[in-house]
Amino acid sequence: MKNSVFIVFIIFLLFSNSSVAQSGLNEFLEPSDTLNLKRRNLVIVSEAVLISAALIGLNQLWYADYEKSSFHFKNDNADWLQMDKAGHVYSSYHLGRMSAEMLAWSGVSKKNQLIYGAGYGFVFLTAVEVFDGYSAEWGFSWGDVAANATGTALYVSQELVWDEQRIIPKFSFHTTKYAIQRPELLGESFSEQILKDYNGQTYWLSANIHSFAKKSKIPKWLNLAVGYGAEDMLSSQKNNLFLNDDRFRQFYLSFDVDLSKIDTNSHFLKTIFSLFNTIKIPAPTFEINSLGKSKFHIFYF
Repeated sequence: MKNSVFIVFIIFLLFSNSSVAQSGLNEFLEPSDTLNLKRRNLVIVSEAVLISAALIGLNQLWYADYEKSSFHFKNDNADWLQMDKAGHVYSSYHLGRMSAEMLAWSGVSKKNQLIYGAGYGFVFLTAVEVFDGYSAEWGFSWGDVAANATGTALYVSQELVWDEQRIIPKFSFHTTKYAIQRPELLGESFSEQILKDYNGQTYWLSANIHSFAKKSKIPKWLNLAVGYGAEDMLSSQKNNLFLNDDRFRQFYLSFDVDLSKIDTNSHFLKTIFSLFNTIKIPAPTFEINSLGKSKFHIFYF
């Protein structure tokens, strides 16, 4: 299972959050109106260091545990009911979005934000895919590359059409009973389960209602979110060795909050909101699954 996508994303969040905390100055976080060469160079160097450290770390800490092979391809499009593909879309989108926002902070033009910033997620995750291609356990997946491209395209297209992000991929997680049955695959600790247990993951497309109805009195921060999940998976594909492997898909409808739409003059808060706008808030949720069953959750996460 490809955990590298999620590992890289969390490293990126930790790095960004650390930089914000260390600055401690609202003025420092205010975007530049014109090109600030010092800031731009800081962004370029920081991202180069980050991508190098992440790739070296993955090679030493993750791929080192598996046998090497000649470069090869693998069709994993049927694995995990495509939950891993949803993860690629999510990761590519937010890596690109955050990189573009960092370039915007340094005063880089909108065109270059989209070319060099938004493309960061796709380039980085494609490099990870090449690592997979040289691992006997995995393989280069065109399905993963297509998902990476979809995440990047989702960000870029909205900037070109609307000059804002109206539809944002988000993530939520809850622990499940399945990890206990196969902890070596689905994770032993909570932190491992967030990365490995697809049964507890939900991926959302959170749409800002006011952005589509600007003359309405609907709060600017209120979103409507549709989610996708899957459950009862004890292996990447259905395995008759597991008697209770009756995997099914789940579809959700819920409310959400777009933190970036909350009015504030604090650039520190805007930065924090940007980081946490990757996560779907717990809210009343309606669920229907591929078994034809439905339920209502007072609060679902």
